[in-house]
Amino acid sequence: MTESGQVAEFGLADARRTLGEVFAPWVQDLDLSVDAVETAPPAGAGDDWQPGATLRMAFSERLCRSGGIVCGQALMALADTAMVIAILAANRGFRPMTTVDQTTHFLKAVTSSDVLADARVVRLGRTMSFGRVTLRSADDGKPVAMVSSAFAML
Repeated sequence: MTESGQVAEFGLADARRTLGEVFAPWVQDLDLSVDAVETAPPAGAGDDWQPGATLRMAFSERLCRSGGIVCGQALMALADTAMVIAILAANRGFRPMTTVDQTTHFLKAVTSSDVLADARVVRLGRTMSFGRVTLRSADDGKPVAMVSSAFAML
């Protein structure tokens, strides 16, 4: 809350700063960037709108396993990080949390493409929060993985 009693905003600059300051160095080595943060529904959004964030993982050969395919571990780390940023956006500020569960369904391989993570908060709770992430190839926009996750709010 601000001094005037309004809910503080958690914007793009806050998300980018958090990404650079809070996450482990090896996560920062993934070269993730925050493309968007949504804390309020855009005009014309339906009743099913959910707060969230969009992160991008730049393609790098260092993220690939044999055959030039981006490895699942990097994709799962992207999804987890994106969901943390989405929860912070929905919470409108920093709050410590830890991943309790993450289920990833891989749909197709990613090769030679950035990966976009569209993370949405399904439920923001006092002790637990839940979300879903759709990972897409930036080249063709097709889904490459679906992720559901749960976080304990500390």
